Amino acid sequence: MGERGILTVVSGFSGAGKGTVMKEIMGRYENYALSISATTRKPRPGEEDGREYFFKTVEEFEKMIAKEELIEYARYVDNYYGTPKAYVVEQLEAGKDVILEIEIQGALKVKEKFPQTLLLFITPPTARELRNRLKGRGTETEDVINGRMDRAKEEAEGMDQYDYLIVNDVLEECVEQVHQIIQGEHRRCCRNKAFIKHMKEELKGE
Repeated sequence: MGERGILTVVSGFSGAGKGTVMKEIMGRYENYALSISATTRKPRPGEEDGREYFFKTVEEFEKMIAKEELIEYARYVDNYYGTPKAYVVEQLEAGKDVILEIEIQGALKVKEKFPQTLLLFITPPTARELRNRLKGRGTETEDVINGRMDRAKEEAEGMDQYDYLIVNDVLEECVEQVHQIIQGEHRRCCRNKAFIKHMKEELKGE
């Protein structure tokens, strides 16, 4: 039996660059699997079922809830979003480190179900930089930007419940830090109880 993968939840403010960091990690390192969420929202142009999301009808999604097939789920505006359990468990058992990119409420629900989950929070260096990045997208109206900044104030209340805080100032450094933290986590004694027990047994026989 190989080493079990680690489940990592990455959250951060909208505009913190989480998506870019995830893309870089997936492209650069072998052992990661990005968990794909299920949603009832309609696919946007260019999105494929099973790549960006698993696209479900409301009826299908509610069946998944009833059968407890989701680790967590939430409803935003008129759509459901959730994390299918089977894919995550399968990847972890295959030894892959699974990364979930979800918001704070979902992150804490995952931690409840999988207490060994590693929680990472990605933030820009300053609030002003956050606003600049949202503006820099050039796709959002001032109202939307203000709405996201208000939401960031609420999300900041949950930051101290995370295990690690990563400042995304220089992308390269941020990606490397996320990778190092997850790999370092594999060495934690609490994740290596079987090895420790085996070593103690062996030493008794010496």
